[in-house]
Amino acid sequence: MVAKRPKDPRQFIKPPGYEGGNKALDAFITQNLKYPQEALENRIEGIVKVEYDLNHKGRVVKTTTKSNLGHGCEEEAIRIVKLLRYSTIKHRGVKVTFHKSINIVFRLPPQPQAAKIVYHFRPKEDKKEEEKKVSGGYTITINRDPNV
Repeated sequence: MVAKRPKDPRQFIKPPGYEGGNKALDAFITQNLKYPQEALENRIEGIVKVEYDLNHKGRVVKTTTKSNLGHGCEEEAIRIVKLLRYSTIKHRGVKVTFHKSINIVFRLPPQPQAAKIVYHFRPKEDKKEEEKKVSGGYTITINRDPNV
């Protein structure tokens, strides 16, 4: 029986990581994602899976999409992925290409609520007309539609 040697972490090639981790990666995508106008008009939302290759310098060199939403979402997902910059790791002089994948989520922005303005008017009562006391008033409601 052969005894197992403890694994030395220097013997394995470590994949490059995004500076700041996954939270920083998500923040970068959220900050730089521009929802395509055509997708907004057609109310398209969903997930685009992008597979990409990283060269030894941490730059994206090749991208392909594995899902199809249409309306410009794939092009925007590829644009975002090509902006990514990963840290470089020395691999004992060997130039290694890494294959990664990421899901870019397209969610429609929340619709703003229509502002509702309500005015209540009551006619000014004169002291002389106290006998007449007419109950009532005017109510005007204005609904402001933000899309107009």
